[in-house]
Amino acid sequence: MTRHLLQIYRILFEENGPQHWWPGETRDEVIIGAILTQNTNWSNVEKAITNLRKENLLSLHSLSKAAPDEVAKCIRPAGYYNQKAVRLIHISQQLYNYQIPPVKEDFRSFLLSLKGIGPETADSILLYAYELPYFVIDAYTQRLFNRLGIIADHARYHEIQNLFMQNLKPDIGFFNEYHALIVRHAKNHCRKQPLCKSCPLHELCQYYRNTFSEPI
Repeated sequence: MTRHLLQIYRILFEENGPQHWWPGETRDEVIIGAILTQNTNWSNVEKAITNLRKENLLSLHSLSKAAPDEVAKCIRPAGYYNQKAVRLIHISQQLYNYQIPPVKEDFRSFLLSLKGIGPETADSILLYAYELPYFVIDAYTQRLFNRLGIIADHARYHEIQNLFMQNLKPDIGFFNEYHALIVRHAKNHCRKQPLCKSCPLHELCQYYRNTFSEPI
């Protein structure tokens, strides 16, 4: 499996080149962006982040002291702004000055205990903000690796994550790049309505073989 996962990575890298993810100038900005990007696209998050920056609210410290309506006004472009404002403030209060414990799994458990943070958001924060080697699993990863025939239709988050983390070296930069390449590929080729014939992975893809193979 390790060889297969590395082969997929090499093909994606040769097709797309380095992605330079995650967008964010500071750790706090990455954390805030990871929360805001839930149920919306990144272009909307960028607008919300711009608004927060203008109001000097783009830090855990400033958000921890802010009023919900003040934050909601800034993050309106990201959707669910009243709910996200309350969660952003609470999460900022919990994370500001938080000391990461020696056992990183404890920190992940702490993040998951906060309302508004699920596994994908937690692992995005761990990988991109705190530079800890957790492979992020999202809908793009599920779709692509299901079509490739590597995971089952209803595989759970931890099962998919274990596929990567048990078969690849825990390299932060590599995990970062691999996930970014998956997202890029899913947007360009492995869409809900896939563009299979132009896909550089089609020779490895079970979905392609099942869809386009010639009947005997």
